[in-house]
Amino acid sequence: MSVPFHVDLNGKVAAVTGGGGILCGVMSKALAECGAKVAVLDLRLEAAEKTADEIRKAGFIAKGFACNVLDKASLVEAEKAISAEFGDIDILVNGAGGNHPKGTTSGEYLTQEDLKSVREDFKTFYDLDPDGVQFVFNLNFIGTLLPTQVFTRSMAARGSGVVLNVSSMNAFTPLTKIPAYSAAKAAVSNFTQWLAVHMAKVGIRVNAIAPGFFITNQNRALLTNSDGSLTARGNKVISNTPMGRFGVPEDLTGTVLWLVDDNGASFVTGTVIPVDGGFSSYSGV
Repeated sequence: MSVPFHVDLNGKVAAVTGGGGILCGVMSKALAECGAKVAVLDLRLEAAEKTADEIRKAGFIAKGFACNVLDKASLVEAEKAISAEFGDIDILVNGAGGNHPKGTTSGEYLTQEDLKSVREDFKTFYDLDPDGVQFVFNLNFIGTLLPTQVFTRSMAARGSGVVLNVSSMNAFTPLTKIPAYSAAKAAVSNFTQWLAVHMAKVGIRVNAIAPGFFITNQNRALLTNSDGSLTARGNKVISNTPMGRFGVPEDLTGTVLWLVDDNGASFVTGTVIPVDGGFSSYSGV
């Protein structure tokens, strides 16, 4: 890949959780292309190493590390391994996250008929599984909080560092069917603002990006059919996206590079930047 512009990240160490995924994999590559040594973190080591290997083959520096963002002991071990390999972390991208079917309703609206449904595969608001909702909230919010606790301690001691969280445009406008995910990402946005204030006196900037609709392995079947055509939900998304298309991973890199660069964004903290083709700004009318 080729970044849209270069910032100088030479000498910086970046840690990216969820780096084995499509979106955070591209972020990892962009950071490396700008000179950072990138620690690609993922629950599955093979996924992390796949991204890291692609970065190394392109001539840049990266290594994969296994890490569970919901297990503080796992994070502590990863931080030790990264520090031993590359040195202290300067940039943290909290990219791990996702949704779960048990935190999702079957319909967009509740109807009287829904209350009478006996289908096991049909989930109303009243059928949401508390464990599923908690899993989604933990993965997105606790999975942001714990890595931040572990990976920013050395930043605070040095008096400089950058945290970039990954929220979502549904933190601005909740999407139908996914109350757990929408609430969790709203929590990430709020936490980003809180943390930016809390960390200001120790020189750590904290911001977030809020991606719109990007085709990933998690949402592909919801938005597209096997023949590549759009599902009903996919058509709704496109009709409510002023730019008329889904995002591609590379659409995120410019915003990511701007926010992690201390020269370009030295006075930017506490922001949540939508990268969504206008989706969060459009009323539908």
